[in-house]
Amino acid sequence: MTGESLAVLEKGLDAAEENNEPGELYDWQLPLAFMQKRHVERIKGLEVETEKWRMKERMKTVSVALVLCLNVGVDPPDIVKTQPCARLECWIDPLSQPAQKALESIGANLQRQYERWQARARYKLCLDPTVEEVKKLCTSLRRNAKEERVLFHYNGHGVPKPTVNGEIWVFNKSFTQYIPLSVYDLQQWMGTPSIYVYDCSCAGIIVDSFKQFAMQREQEMELASMNSRGTGNIFPQQSYKNCIQLASCAAKQILPMNPDLPADLFTSCLTTPIRIALRWFVLQDGRKLVPNITLDLIDKIPGQLNDRRTVLGELNWIFTAITDTIAWNTLPRELFQKLFRQDLVVASLFRNFLLAERIMRSYDCTPISSPKLPPTHQHPMWQAWDMALDICLSQLSGILNGAEIYRHSLFFAEQLTAFQVWLSHGSQMRSPPEQLPIVLQVLLSQVHRLRALELLGRFLDLGPWAVSLALSVGIFPYVLKLLQSSARELRPLLVFIWAKILAVDTTCQADLVKDNGHKYFLSVLSDSCMPAEHRTMAAFVLTMIVSSYPAGQEAVLQGNLISLCLEQLSDQHALLRQWLCICLGRIWYDCDMARGYGVRDNAHIKLNPLLTDEVPEVRAAAVYALGTFMSNTTDRTDHANAIDHGIAMQLINCIQDGSPLVRKELIVAYQGIVFQFENQFAVVAAQMLEEERLRDGSSISHSETGTLSPGRSGMRQAQSAASLQPSSSRANLLASATSSSASSSNNTTIPGSSHGSNFSSDGSLVDLGLRHAISSSAISPVGGLYGSVYANIWKALLSLVCDAYPEVTELATTLMNVIRQKAATCTLQRTRRRSAGCTLSAPGSPIKEGMVTEDAHHVKKEPVIATDFVPWCCRYFSQSVMKVPDDHDLESDPHHQRQWRFDRNQAMRDRAQEQCRMASFLRLDDQLFINKNPNVPTCMKFHPFEPLICVADKDGVSTWNWEHGVKLNYFYNKNPKFSNISTLEIINGHDCSLLLTGTDDGAVRVWRNYYSESNLDLELVTAWQALSDMLPSSRAFGVRNTGSGMVSSWEQESRYLYVTGDVRVIRIWDTHQEQKAQDIPTQANSCITSLTCDSVNQSLIVAGCGDGLVRLYDRRLSPVDRSVAMFVLGFQSASSLDCAHFTVFVAYLLWQIRYGE
Repeated sequence: MTGESLAVLEKGLDAAEENNEPGELYDWQLPLAFMQKRHVERIKGLEVETEKWRMKERMKTVSVALVLCLNVGVDPPDIVKTQPCARLECWIDPLSQPAQKALESIGANLQRQYERWQARARYKLCLDPTVEEVKKLCTSLRRNAKEERVLFHYNGHGVPKPTVNGEIWVFNKSFTQYIPLSVYDLQQWMGTPSIYVYDCSCAGIIVDSFKQFAMQREQEMELASMNSRGTGNIFPQQSYKNCIQLASCAAKQILPMNPDLPADLFTSCLTTPIRIALRWFVLQDGRKLVPNITLDLIDKIPGQLNDRRTVLGELNWIFTAITDTIAWNTLPRELFQKLFRQDLVVASLFRNFLLAERIMRSYDCTPISSPKLPPTHQHPMWQAWDMALDICLSQLSGILNGAEIYRHSLFFAEQLTAFQVWLSHGSQMRSPPEQLPIVLQVLLSQVHRLRALELLGRFLDLGPWAVSLALSVGIFPYVLKLLQSSARELRPLLVFIWAKILAVDTTCQADLVKDNGHKYFLSVLSDSCMPAEHRTMAAFVLTMIVSSYPAGQEAVLQGNLISLCLEQLSDQHALLRQWLCICLGRIWYDCDMARGYGVRDNAHIKLNPLLTDEVPEVRAAAVYALGTFMSNTTDRTDHANAIDHGIAMQLINCIQDGSPLVRKELIVAYQGIVFQFENQFAVVAAQMLEEERLRDGSSISHSETGTLSPGRSGMRQAQSAASLQPSSSRANLLASATSSSASSSNNTTIPGSSHGSNFSSDGSLVDLGLRHAISSSAISPVGGLYGSVYANIWKALLSLVCDAYPEVTELATTLMNVIRQKAATCTLQRTRRRSAGCTLSAPGSPIKEGMVTEDAHHVKKEPVIATDFVPWCCRYFSQSVMKVPDDHDLESDPHHQRQWRFDRNQAMRDRAQEQCRMASFLRLDDQLFINKNPNVPTCMKFHPFEPLICVADKDGVSTWNWEHGVKLNYFYNKNPKFSNISTLEIINGHDCSLLLTGTDDGAVRVWRNYYSESNLDLELVTAWQALSDMLPSSRAFGVRNTGSGMVSSWEQESRYLYVTGDVRVIRIWDTHQEQKAQDIPTQANSCITSLTCDSVNQSLIVAGCGDGLVRLYDRRLSPVDRSVAMFVLGFQSASSLDCAHFTVFVAYLLWQIRYGE
């Protein structure tokens, strides 16, 4: 570097410093490129197994047998009762009235107590029965119940204890003897499914005997089944092991006889839990705030159990929430579902059984259950229950005297606060919040409902695991019922909650349609006053409702969902536009009626502007919607064909899209039209392959079966424009395509297309317009051998086979192989006909050959390719949207790492600026790094802040640490063998850097983890065709040379990529939108050898040309005036132009010219 150059450099730095220009732009303000979700995570759906919250089958207890063996007035011989003794049976003193009347009153009261839990069941009383009466009762109830559950309640307070042989006691007809009744026989009479309640001393004996008899019975049935295999007799299989049993005490325990308690304490706990809980609580010493509460006052507590606004109702509500919470936090999930969510009666009995365990254990009795439950009598939630009782009883005297009004308990508000505290620190690694079942109960209250829904939404936002927990606790029917609410303040919360649920479990769609829940979300989507975020969630929910569910499609079509979606396609919210497109695509998938509505509303025309949307996900969603629109009809008509052809022609523009998401969806969209017109495509493919073989000697690689093998020659030939240059005959056959639009004389081609097809000079398709494309003049007849639609789609697919992104190539190759196999089959048939002497029609009329005829009713084929784009979009709602991103969390590790990098960058800038000022006084002859690259270098790039240098050869990149002189990594760029890497750029150099490589075939690839010591972490972020039709060029004075390949310049501030080289334009790519922003004609007769841009004002571009000229462009001007200056340098100077050096010099002069005095 000369002293004059250094002086110019210093002046440039001084000017930049005076104007506060970045390099000085603060790193926190610099945007990052290629760091959106589509770049940093795999495009695939949610992979998580949700808990099985939905019961395989709901059960209902439809019949109840109440068997009471009391023998009032006569004590059993094996029980010695204390005096005084517990006497109350169902809260009735049997000695207060005649024996028979007392027995009937007790039975009637027991029935009323059970009816509180299941009023519609069929109840049958059996008072002091005989064996025959019990048998008749049980068989009758089982016969009427069919497959539903039957309950058998046995009170044996007036008979001896059960025997070790598995027998309970009843009476003979004259009540002179106790008659044993075998549990084995009782099993047979009751059948399955059944539930048994035993209220007697030593009841555990019955439970043990029942289990032994169940095993014995199953062994007998298994043996009988084995013996009957040869006879053809089929024995019904019944599993008695799954029967539910509740017993009042263990096998060697006697029921408590405390005179302050009822004799049927266990039955009282199961059927009247609030009354017995209050009574027991008052009897406990030191457990009450008000000592003057007596047992008589307990019976005077006002209210109804089913009215939550009253004292008793609120206590019952709190009791239900607490027992549910204890069970959910104690039992295994599957057992909780079976006992507390499958059957209303069973759930009530087991809630009350938890209370029975607590109370009876205090009297040295241990209730037994089958299936066995873990101990719950010391669970911390019982303390909350005691406190609720204390607060209630403290107000009782004033309420009864009329001196005060009942103040409602703060239990639910306090539990919501505890839940909120858990949410502030909650995660999957912690134990689940024990208050979750209480939140479910709070949804029943209008007072706390809004807050409960808000907290529930925050919990569901934690991830799929939280949704699974909420569903397992039974939240589903509650939030489903809330959809009937008309309260506007609940809409945002309910839409959010349902979006979270459906993102994890899509099976809820049937429930929503059955209960007309879809109408709720239709109203939200149509409400213009709702924020776009909530309308987006509504669109997502509706998408899930119609996904692969014809009943859902029919339901939403009645609500005009298609019109609602089309009206909002121009909304400014990108995510809403995306989900409206996906929703449309799912509505008319395999639904001809929905497609008909779409045609009526011009849906395919209204979706067309979104193909150029600024957000890649929206463009991909629009392609998806149009693809399903094309592929779903089964009745082929000329009008339907014309519409599909027009859509297909419009989609061709998307092959130049910079996002792989869009290009992959494009291929899947074309799959539909390829299957619809498979024979036509086969004819096109066969003819083109035949011409290729005749001209180039089978230039495109294929096998005898027609499969495509993207080898070197095949890929190269498909990529080059010459390989697809139509012959004169093909040009005539494609005349309909070129004559239907006013093509300019300077038409160029897409990659892999012919120069004569419908592509304008800027590289995009001439916009035929859907209306014009489906006109008779724009589309060749279906019978034509070469229609413009089929030929252009074929060439578009050929281009995609050569795509720089491997997944795009794989999809396109698979689809092309389908066409080629069909073409090979057609060719084989034609050959056989010729060999058989058949007379063939002219090539222009293949219908006569029977190859392209279309039936009126098209048989839908199974797709051979698919993407995970829509499942990946659904995954967005399964992830947390409320959580603060790590980049914005000042305490997160990523934030600290970024802060360290930015501090390092600033220190390096300061050091570099000081060294630049001293450069004119120092000799630049110190050699810091020298090493031999594995292959001949073609280009290289320094990392701006780390001691790294990337050196590219023909098809790979080496990364060196120039401070230590070691090679860190070498990886292959995966470009075709006929192409060379000609440019490198460091993306996001100030932060987590990426490496961009450009090859002389026009392709660009972006790599992550490019300098890791192993290639295991190497990842291709994205790739696209940045330039098409790279032309061979001369550098200067007519001397042929190798050309410059691709030349690039990266602008971090705007995230623009400038590319040029052996082409006539400088193309600007907006990498944030992943689409072309602008083409600037070079107006030069030679290639561009170097390029740089003005990163401050983002408008000036300096290009060094192969003919020795340096051209200055202003992209703000019109295409004719963009070249604003030329600087003539010698040929030798231009061919080795140092763009970084020259930029400072030119930019400095230009500022003086434009803005100086």
